[in-house]
Amino acid sequence: MDANDVVEQAARESYGRLLAFLSARSRDIAAAEDALADAFGAALADWPRSGVPANPEAWLLTAARRKLVDAARRRQVRDKSMPALLLAAEEAEVLVMEPSGLADERLKLLFTCAHPAVDAAIRTPLMLQAVLGLDAARIASAFCISPAAMARRLTRAKARLQEAGIPFEPPEADELAPRLDAVLDAIYAAYGSGWDYVAGSDPNLRGLAGEAVYLGRLIVTLLPQEPEARGLLALMLHCEARRAARRDAHGAYVPLAEQDCALWSASLAREAEDQLTEASHPGRLGRFQLEAAIQSVHARRAVTGETDWEGVALLYEGLVRLAPTIGALVGRAAAIGEARGAEAGLALLWELPKTAVASYQPYWALKGHLFAKVGSIAETADAYGRAIGLCDDPAMRAFLIARTEEVLSSRSRTRLH
Repeated sequence: MDANDVVEQAARESYGRLLAFLSARSRDIAAAEDALADAFGAALADWPRSGVPANPEAWLLTAARRKLVDAARRRQVRDKSMPALLLAAEEAEVLVMEPSGLADERLKLLFTCAHPAVDAAIRTPLMLQAVLGLDAARIASAFCISPAAMARRLTRAKARLQEAGIPFEPPEADELAPRLDAVLDAIYAAYGSGWDYVAGSDPNLRGLAGEAVYLGRLIVTLLPQEPEARGLLALMLHCEARRAARRDAHGAYVPLAEQDCALWSASLAREAEDQLTEASHPGRLGRFQLEAAIQSVHARRAVTGETDWEGVALLYEGLVRLAPTIGALVGRAAAIGEARGAEAGLALLWELPKTAVASYQPYWALKGHLFAKVGSIAETADAYGRAIGLCDDPAMRAFLIARTEEVLSSRSRTRLH
């Protein structure tokens, strides 16, 4: 691996950890981002010439720390962050040699971004960028607003953290629970972005799902009595158990219903079930527990050979009562379509607000699937066409194109006969 590849790998794997460490000590997320960008730029210029350092993460952390100190000195600032910054270089090598060190820093920053002083609407996007390294454009897409508007909101949120003097440290025990939902939402959103990653589509997302699972484990360790923390971990583990089956040997997308159960990880599925069982003990049902329970029903196919779609549909009914998100509503329509017929699923899709689903790719993909089941060929082609146009994943796009061609060719063969 050449020096540029090592820099790219460090950006993928270490950015969030490094930013959390620097932000906690400078108490200025924006300044930490600038310093880290300079450090990566310096690595691109220096490593090809002088060689890759033995510990790239420590090198980057030390270089960024120096940039922060230099910037503070140029501003002639002598605030309380300076001693911490001067000590950061000494801590850096120890922390990067102990993987849990920098990960704990990220957990600290997650809870900082969830502070009540930060607007609730921007907490999850702020965590996705500042802690988990997603860019404003991708976050904007997930929240259905323009990249420019998202960038402005994130800038204001970072300034708010600095102006309010919010401490970059874990909140007191009684302050953890009120911030937990936002932290779990951010970890789940990060997992979803990493889950969507396909080799070659966006290398910046490689490893993000694994990082989200790791942070989920840390949250459970920190708050073992919080059922939703366990529910989220169970959900991610069930999804991770099926990772090897999502693509065939040629990299083609394989939908869940067609996956080879023999490729699913039994150990991850068992761990997910253990977490879900523990989550049920306090008797406080939540969104993530229900989503994990849905995945649990799907996992049973490895044992029974079939999917209990009626059970999935009933769990979705509970989910949309607790959290009627567009994703949950579309998921319910999919389950109902399998359990009670495509017409029933389509009826639920027609009830959804047009503005809410206009750019939601899974809605159009499901609509195409259900239209195909009822034999509405023109509507199938139109819905699949919308889904293809909204699809960022090349493998998924190829799958949808193939399904469209299959439906159209089947129609042609019927006419010939």
